[in-house]
Amino acid sequence: MTIYIGNLSFQAEQEHLVDLFNEYGEVKNCSLPLDRETGRKRGFAFVEMASDEEEQKAIDDLQDVEWMGRMIRVSKATPRERSGGPRGGGGGGGYRG
Repeated sequence: MTIYIGNLSFQAEQEHLVDLFNEYGEVKNCSLPLDRETGRKRGFAFVEMASDEEEQKAIDDLQDVEWMGRMIRVSKATPRERSGGPRGGGGGGGYRG
């Protein structure tokens, strides 16, 4: 029951998202990931709703809507694929010595 919100304004804060999605039901969690190197917002967020019905209503109503000056993309979040086997290693462009 997690929603992905893309193309977010960089002025959007966690409380703005919670306020927006509270119109559709109970928001259980909201995260606004930051870039590891710069600490700046990455332009997307995840919102977890209390029920599938609330989630679907929010997705249907907010998909391709202008919010805070940007046309946001709203969809059901899909699990991130991990590479490198069960330990989640690999990737990252580094090398092993």
